[in-house]
Amino acid sequence: MLVVDIEATGTDPQKHSLLSIGAVDFERPERQFYVACRAFAGAHIENEALAVCGFTREGIADTTKPSEEEALRKFLQWAEEGSERTIAGQNPSFDRDALMHACRRYHINWPFAHRTIDLHSICWFHMKRQGVEPLRKNAHSALNLDAIMAYVGVPIARKAHNALEDARFEAEAFSRLIFERTLFEEFRGKPVSWLVQQQDAKS
Repeated sequence: MLVVDIEATGTDPQKHSLLSIGAVDFERPERQFYVACRAFAGAHIENEALAVCGFTREGIADTTKPSEEEALRKFLQWAEEGSERTIAGQNPSFDRDALMHACRRYHINWPFAHRTIDLHSICWFHMKRQGVEPLRKNAHSALNLDAIMAYVGVPIARKAHNALEDARFEAEAFSRLIFERTLFEEFRGKPVSWLVQQQDAKS
């Protein structure tokens, strides 16, 4: 699977522009992708969305950056070099739809399947199996990426989101939830949280 994360000027894939794409090939995690681009002309821009990903209105209009179409084509080329192209991530339907609508804008063939693998659902199920009640807010799940990373033993603190950084966090969480092992060397000093608890309970 390809763990994919995008940043955009908002949440509506038809009127908001891609700003960056990050991805990790889960089977070959050393194979990673990142590109930042300028917003397409006429894209709607939400200040809250820019604040989340740390971009500015000046930065997303920078003509030295690739266009949205150029960034998209680079990502698709990278994706097609892999052996498996199922999109995965935290709330992957958002990322899939943003990429799919961008493809439609430039009449590019959509090379991915409709099915996705959702980190939120896997974590929710895992927590239930461990007897841990998932976070809720306003009577629905509040398991965002920060909460999931805290659960798997890699708490994160940051001022802004980054597409590749988030894709790497998501891939690490998938590895811990599915295989109970670390994926990236940089996280080896942070043990899988429930395994530590199990060991403590036995000692």
